[in-house]
Amino acid sequence: MSDPVRFLIAMSQALSTMGLYGDDHPATARALDNALERLRDLQGAKPKLHFTFLTGEVLVGSEMVHELEGWEWSARLVKAGIERIEFTDTVEPEQFARFLSHLTIRLGIRSGSTSDDLWQMGESAIKFGQVALAEGFKKRISAPFKMASLTYTLREERDTIDWMHEEIRQGSKLPMVEAEAVVRSLSIAMHAEQAIVLPLLQLKEFDQYTTTHSMNVSVLAMAMGEFLELGAATIRALGVAGMLHDLGKVCVPHDILVKPGKLTDAERLVIQDHPMVGARMLLENADPMGLAAVVAYEHHIRLDGGGYPKLHDARGAQYASRIVHICDVYDALRTIRPYRDAWESERAMAYIHDRAGVEFDPSIARSFIAMMRKWDSQIALAS
Repeated sequence: MSDPVRFLIAMSQALSTMGLYGDDHPATARALDNALERLRDLQGAKPKLHFTFLTGEVLVGSEMVHELEGWEWSARLVKAGIERIEFTDTVEPEQFARFLSHLTIRLGIRSGSTSDDLWQMGESAIKFGQVALAEGFKKRISAPFKMASLTYTLREERDTIDWMHEEIRQGSKLPMVEAEAVVRSLSIAMHAEQAIVLPLLQLKEFDQYTTTHSMNVSVLAMAMGEFLELGAATIRALGVAGMLHDLGKVCVPHDILVKPGKLTDAERLVIQDHPMVGARMLLENADPMGLAAVVAYEHHIRLDGGGYPKLHDARGAQYASRIVHICDVYDALRTIRPYRDAWESERAMAYIHDRAGVEFDPSIARSFIAMMRKWDSQIALAS
């Protein structure tokens, strides 16, 4: 059992014990001492650390704790509005006890007041609250207690993808650790509120299209996975596949990617080669990405067999590829391009509706349109 798991299990046991016996019982004192000892072991020489809780998932820093997938307490913390806990310094016993006492009330383990008199953040080494989006699309919630301001921006994630693309252009293998970290960060941004938020990036310059588009498709694909209730592992896999679906475009000459006019036949062939190039990169990686490779290869294949590349049989694209295909087209239509203006959301959805059964899977198309209309008010545009 890893140190983060030992601490979180000990903390949950302390919360349960406090709810059962109260603050002053010897069993509570023992549980608190055990949890604090586990925290001290975890902090070691680096006392600063933070935990992020998603429904069914736990992250320490940017690393997922696989041992705690589906952990009940993660969902309980999220429901109580506690998506992040930060430790900024060594925690004193009295401070730790007060913190857990407050959590028992926030979590509904026992009754009591959650007023500012019970928990004053001040200069505390413990901060907690909801992850909040920054950069013009921050959305605050009203809270009955002083909550740490946990801002979140997508600038670093965008820079990371730019760096990944440049590494590949220079002949390096895909940095999968960084790729998965970006997807985890996007997932955190999506769950910044009690209800889902779609943090979609706006295009500033045409040169940024591949990066911006890949992040948006990742967000939309994960949102579709959640809307369809596909499960945490599948949702994360869709996010990775969505982010890497256009990986092959890093090998397309820049002047072709940003060309404002009509492509020549030769240029069109270069563009149409990017699904095969991207799939090959993903399969040749040190840790082959099977689903992502399939999606990269198939995301331009239409339901009626059209599109590219041409398949040798009539099986059609896989389910994940059909999801990413719709997300890909929607974001492309909604983004200004050198040769046309951006479409409004309703016009893009009308296109998807009209092409269902020909280009798009009808069931997925219906679900995508329903999702966008349900969550339309929670799209947070970032720059």
